[in-house]
Amino acid sequence: MRNMAFRENRFLDSQLLGHAINSASYFTSANLIIIAAAAGALFGGETTMRAVTGVPLIAGEPYVVLKAKLALVVVVLGRGLLSFIWSIRQMNYCLAAIGAAPAPTADPAMLDAYGDAAALVLNPALSSFNAGVRGYYFALAAGAWLLGPYAFALVTVGAIGLLAMRQAGSRSALGVRRLRAIIEGEASAEP
Repeated sequence: MRNMAFRENRFLDSQLLGHAINSASYFTSANLIIIAAAAGALFGGETTMRAVTGVPLIAGEPYVVLKAKLALVVVVLGRGLLSFIWSIRQMNYCLAAIGAAPAPTADPAMLDAYGDAAALVLNPALSSFNAGVRGYYFALAAGAWLLGPYAFALVTVGAIGLLAMRQAGSRSALGVRRLRAIIEGEASAEP
């Protein structure tokens, strides 16, 4: 965002952010469709129970337990949906900040402060987007509960392990940490 504040042409900055908004919008739409399907099953009443009676993994399970399992999926997806919506809203604020940025000939201290302020809007927006994506991992774990408690535990531990590996141990995570260090001037580009 500091670089954006000093650039003459900010079109690329707005295009990059627009792509992020499109990604968040895609995930938001998909999330809403999945929530509608799970909520339809949750609130389908006896129709839902008759439809799943023949499924071997669910047959004989009390209705209240099935509802609890579906409700957990809806709640986890709902939390992710709220993260995506908040992300889109914050990214739109950031787009407005790019559009309202002062001329690059303005006082450099003011441009630097403007970039920092815009980053205070963008960074949480991207964190909210990431939280929404992480919600899918946990929604899959919640859905695994339909297969039984062992599947639920296994998929939950697997989701946590996969997220931890991707957030901390992947080559992409290493690259992002290096890029951040370079941008912030805290370290060199050397491995």
